[in-house]
Amino acid sequence: MRPEFSDTLSILRDWDASLVRLRELADAPPGEGTALERLRPLPPVHPSGQVLCGGANYFTHLRQIYVSMQRGRGDTRAEEELRTEAEEFAKRRAHGDPFIFAGLPGALSGANDDVVLWGPGKEHDWEVELAVVLSHGGRDIPVESAMDHVAGYTISNDISTRDVMYPPNLGMTDFVMTKLRPTFFPTGPWIVPREFVRDYRSLHITLKVNGEVMQDEGVDDIIHGVEALVSYASRVVALQAGDTLLTGSPAGNAGHHGNRWLVPGDVMEAEITGLGVQRNRCVAP
Repeated sequence: MRPEFSDTLSILRDWDASLVRLRELADAPPGEGTALERLRPLPPVHPSGQVLCGGANYFTHLRQIYVSMQRGRGDTRAEEELRTEAEEFAKRRAHGDPFIFAGLPGALSGANDDVVLWGPGKEHDWEVELAVVLSHGGRDIPVESAMDHVAGYTISNDISTRDVMYPPNLGMTDFVMTKLRPTFFPTGPWIVPREFVRDYRSLHITLKVNGEVMQDEGVDDIIHGVEALVSYASRVVALQAGDTLLTGSPAGNAGHHGNRWLVPGDVMEAEITGLGVQRNRCVAP
């Protein structure tokens, strides 16, 4: 019996059978179904699924962050000395565990939806990332079999308000205020099954703001790959079918572009090779 789909989660929970049916639909004669341009794509993940986010996971981005943080602390050493120190810092990260934090499905929005630049805070930033959607959950998943749990890939943009990240007199990071407001996770437009992505490290990530390229990096710059991220996350969290795992942002955030923060009226266009395009307009609350 061929599966019929009521929602994304039903597809993911019976992924092997779903792939057979999805191939049939992909091979349907032209003209059947609804033209894509007539649809508003919603996030292609289940709204009750867990959202996990990898952080500080690209070499070039991590080096940029390190230099920026040192300058922010008043470090006046020569640029070459700081860059050498940043390189060593990035190499040490590669030998440690990944850094993963939790997102919220309530922050998800569609690939063409508006992004609302909520206050408090004005330093709204972008972080386009390769996202992984799981077809099988589990605990303590070995690295060697981690890819068997991956249904496919999509695009997610982890919008972050930088000037509320570190509350005064607290000494801790507030990711809820910074990243998890409604519309702050544009995701989609669709999931590309893993079998159609021969090597995720060969993909390329691009983000434009009002037509100007801000992020332009290959996934091959990633520190901890999908296999390591899925395995590590499963040591901490009981993963489930339908969960989404963001793999980290490459270089090129607003701070690298002279603190060019997002403002109402900006249009972000995010693209990852073969995974589609997002186009999100920034609006005031």
